[in-house]
Amino acid sequence: MMSNKLKLNYAAIAFAVIFASCQSNSKTETTESDTTTSYKRGTYGYDLDFLKKNDSVFVLKSADGAAQVIVSAKYQGKVFTSTAEGLEGRSFGWINYKTFKADTDSHMNAYGGENRLWLGPEGGKFSLFFKPGAKMAFPDWHTPKAFDTESWKIISADDKKVAMSKDMDLQNYAGTQLKIKVDRDITLLDNAGIESALGIKLTPETKAVGFQADNTLTNAGNMEWTQTTGAPCMWNLDMFTPSPKVVIIIPYNNAKTEKVATTDYFGQIPADRIVYKNNVLYFKADGKMRGKLGITPKRAMPVIGSYDATNNVLTIAKFDVDNKGLYLNQEWRTDREPLSGDAVNAYNDGPLADGSQMGPFYEIESVSPAAFLKPGAKLQHQHKVFHFTGDKAALNTIAQKVLGVSLADAESVFK
Repeated sequence: MMSNKLKLNYAAIAFAVIFASCQSNSKTETTESDTTTSYKRGTYGYDLDFLKKNDSVFVLKSADGAAQVIVSAKYQGKVFTSTAEGLEGRSFGWINYKTFKADTDSHMNAYGGENRLWLGPEGGKFSLFFKPGAKMAFPDWHTPKAFDTESWKIISADDKKVAMSKDMDLQNYAGTQLKIKVDRDITLLDNAGIESALGIKLTPETKAVGFQADNTLTNAGNMEWTQTTGAPCMWNLDMFTPSPKVVIIIPYNNAKTEKVATTDYFGQIPADRIVYKNNVLYFKADGKMRGKLGITPKRAMPVIGSYDATNNVLTIAKFDVDNKGLYLNQEWRTDREPLSGDAVNAYNDGPLADGSQMGPFYEIESVSPAAFLKPGAKLQHQHKVFHFTGDKAALNTIAQKVLGVSLADAESVFK
């Protein structure tokens, strides 16, 4: 049985090696970027210029150009970033500029991006990251190239939607060969679409951007995926830039369970960084201390958010949740029930023991149930991301409507 301390050590080693790899050419890249763009770092225009030098990206945009989303088929079919105020507006996604110039890492290549699709589970009896019989320790941990470095096939693209597809042939820890087809559509949502999705009304003073990721996983083989063979799941991860005043807001329901959340993925999160209050879990996301938590399926709600009081940005993710579904445990261990996983996760980055750090960034994540599928059958998982800025009173109304909390609640909970 792996102790929390040992798990934390493995995670620290993993991040240290990845960070060192990403650091190799950071000075050259930063100088080049700064001399070829007129936009300030942190703006959407800066990130768009940077990405155009490394990729033939697709830009989804509203008629007036205020709302824009950058999609990449080359870099794993991800959404890199978005803006609600055009080129001069804030870039909402976290991008790891260093990785683009670094040598490819065999464990993981962290390019960043505000929405990427991984397949899970990461650990456990049906892990996709460890070969059969391997020790669940960092030296043997490898993100499958199919969703780490390989590009996706473009099916269609215009200024409102990009449709992509990827065939994968993966082996899990149980030795099962999984032939998988994944279809992924990224669609820009206009203001009417945002209002409909969240049940809100936008005011003229509110700047907003939203997009929808429709993910479909197909069993492309000739063998049924069962609780004996194991099965994959879809895992959406959103990476954002922290500030001293970012708070992640996670509503949960009243279902009677032994626990609300798993809070010891990388060692127990200190009590002064999480608060349970009125069926909401608050998690400090300042990028200064590593920690990950997850909400159990029976307790999970189909929404999570964050509020950055420093920059007045409200972020909301809405996604599919099956409260009766079977979710895969993703911990780096095989001594726990493989179908005891979480449906919603949040992560805060922070320095490692040696002081190095990949970010800082923070993540909000949603996971699909296990894809126990017959040949040819499909599982769908939808994940939407929204950002709001502008008039704070209007943002407060949105937070109360969608998350059940006020911005004052979020700002004061850790004071």
